[in-house]
Amino acid sequence: MSKGFNRREFLGLGSAIAAGVLVGCSTSKKRTIEIPPFRDQAPDGPLLKAGLIGCGGRGTGAALNFLNAGPNLKVTALADLFEDRLESARKTLKEENNNVVEDKNCFIGFDAYKKLLDTDVDYIILATPPHFRPMQFAAAVLAKKNVFMEKPVAVDPVGAKIIMSTSKKAEALGLSVGTGTQRRHQRDYVATFKHVYEGSVGDIVGGNCYWNQGQLWYRNPRKEWTEMEYMVRDWVNWTWLSGDHIVEQHVHNIDVINWFTGLHPLKAVAFGARERRVTGNQYDFFSVDFTYENDMHVHSMCRQVNDCVNNVSERVQGSNGYSNCRNTIYNADGSVKWKYDYGKDENGEDRKYVKVSPYDQEHIDLVTAIRENKPYVEAENTAISTLGAIMGRISAYTGREVTWEEMMQSDFQIVPKEYKLSDVDIDKSIPVPGKV
Repeated sequence: MSKGFNRREFLGLGSAIAAGVLVGCSTSKKRTIEIPPFRDQAPDGPLLKAGLIGCGGRGTGAALNFLNAGPNLKVTALADLFEDRLESARKTLKEENNNVVEDKNCFIGFDAYKKLLDTDVDYIILATPPHFRPMQFAAAVLAKKNVFMEKPVAVDPVGAKIIMSTSKKAEALGLSVGTGTQRRHQRDYVATFKHVYEGSVGDIVGGNCYWNQGQLWYRNPRKEWTEMEYMVRDWVNWTWLSGDHIVEQHVHNIDVINWFTGLHPLKAVAFGARERRVTGNQYDFFSVDFTYENDMHVHSMCRQVNDCVNNVSERVQGSNGYSNCRNTIYNADGSVKWKYDYGKDENGEDRKYVKVSPYDQEHIDLVTAIRENKPYVEAENTAISTLGAIMGRISAYTGREVTWEEMMQSDFQIVPKEYKLSDVDIDKSIPVPGKV
């Protein structure tokens, strides 16, 4: 790290470095970075065996993304709390990729992940509900496995801090760790980041981020399910399992703001409410005023309500212009200064490859780092973005201003006394702001 390259800059660039897309920078008055062409596939190498922990829709999708990432890749083990989810993933992998998982490597139950880690897998995919992420990541690193884990990486301050400390252990062990922040592996976002980093909008002075969409899926309880089984099957609607949608989903947009600014929020003041949700104890919408260093403000908005205007995007405001972070730089008067050319590669040549999904790209980058033995650990940055989202949620739930310092000192956890398929001894009430 060159002299004068400070931690704030390093935080913002960390994922680009990890992904192998940032090969140089300058700390002179005008900062510059070089972005080599993205790989369309990871390089060949010895068989890399993956184990999938969490066989739902996103887990199955992540396993297929891994198999698409390059040659000589195989999913050899599966773990889930429920047999029907495991068998569904097993069937999909066979039908769509001719990937067969043997009976002996299929594990069911709350301790299934431990049994999977005892197999000879090299690469762990963590896609259980986010509540379980910190404990499972810690176990995977203890077993010296490379890890891809979906976002968010925690649902409470203690969980986020566990991810941060485990990330340091992974670095010390030389392991590779990727997370599900695919925008950091999306070619148009990375190209736009380069322009913003090099000063095309001037100094960033504020921003906005949004994830407004319709209602997500939900499950109704069944008489044959225990309360625990019902809640886990309906996990995306319960705060203790998902973190609420500001954490589970909107973390993507908050992460983009952190990435482009090289900062994280120092405090949050928020409000939200529940009007339409059918199950669970989460809110339908949040509005957050995040304050960053130098009194920079970012407005964060997310909503999951049908028949409303939708918007999933980010925006950074600079002293000389602004950007949508994805593909366009604007002058201060609103005219286009630069736009990403989807027909040209990073060197201005006509593209000779099929457009690669960022969901595949993040696995391409991780497999490449493993096979080329390059440093690659994204977990800390994603934990920082997750903790920022948790700040916003806690502020809305309580009506209080919540600070980063509070979160880093907090011992708040949302954890049941035991993990078993029975009643769940956890607060299920809907939060009311203004109460202690």
